[in-house]
Amino acid sequence: MFKIFKRKKRKKEILELELEEPVDCIADFTYNFYWQHKGKYLKPEDTIPGTEYRYKDVVEHLKKGNDVKIIGDVGHRLCSSMGVDLKYFGGTGGAIDVGNVIVDGNVDTRMGISMLRGSIYVKGKVKEPIGNLVEVKSDMKGYKKFRSITDIVTNGLGEDELIGAELKGNRLTINDGRIRDTIGARLDVEAEIIHKGDVDLSTGILMKKGVVIVKGDAGKNTGALLSGGTVIIDGNTGDFSGIDMKDGILIINGDAGKFLGAQMKGGKIFVKSGKPLPNISKANLNNKDKTILAKYGFKPYNFKKFIVKK
Repeated sequence: MFKIFKRKKRKKEILELELEEPVDCIADFTYNFYWQHKGKYLKPEDTIPGTEYRYKDVVEHLKKGNDVKIIGDVGHRLCSSMGVDLKYFGGTGGAIDVGNVIVDGNVDTRMGISMLRGSIYVKGKVKEPIGNLVEVKSDMKGYKKFRSITDIVTNGLGEDELIGAELKGNRLTINDGRIRDTIGARLDVEAEIIHKGDVDLSTGILMKKGVVIVKGDAGKNTGALLSGGTVIIDGNTGDFSGIDMKDGILIINGDAGKFLGAQMKGGKIFVKSGKPLPNISKANLNNKDKTILAKYGFKPYNFKKFIVKK
């Protein structure tokens, strides 16, 4: 049902979903990467189980700046890429302002992966890994509030207060012990994000500017679709590091696993060890490379450099 409510002197329409059981991909702006499966697993026009609304209805409602309230437990990938005006669906590819999602229940893994705008309020538990999110002090009693990491370093905190993190100028340091995916997703400003502790999938995905530093290990697809900026992992990564990388710098102070540089088109990868694919080749470090590595406290002679094979 649609209801009208007033909060912070602003009237909004709220779309309310009551779930009988957890459902995946609610408010997923990618519709579970629709362009890959072409509707085999999910269509925007599909009805959300147990409700009268389509997945598309939720996304379009949020795009209008309205809120969505979910009663019950939620599945995986809640609010994936929320606040992204995706090119595949005719958008600009940039960020857009959206409403908020409020959950009266628990949320399963990968909440807010690659999320750029809006807030998520959760009354229950949130299962890790979470996405490109950090917790802030909630303005709704009884709920935890989460905001996009990329949004905070791009647009500031406003009236929010960080929990388990600190923002100084354009540097955000996160030390809350949570495991995350897609940290710094689509970052396009000269900011620095430091994550103390291990992370999971796709660190720095689709970044164009800035620096993401992980003080720990990372999962698969680190630096995926990197288009600029610098991603630094002070540890090991999973397989497919640098996949579809177009530009920028990826530094892995450890083992990069298998399939390094898969479908890589540009940029530089510096690793201590790893198994590259034939499309990239080892290259000598020049003075500029050595300066970059030294800048972040690394000894250049410990690293191998890989670029796209000419």
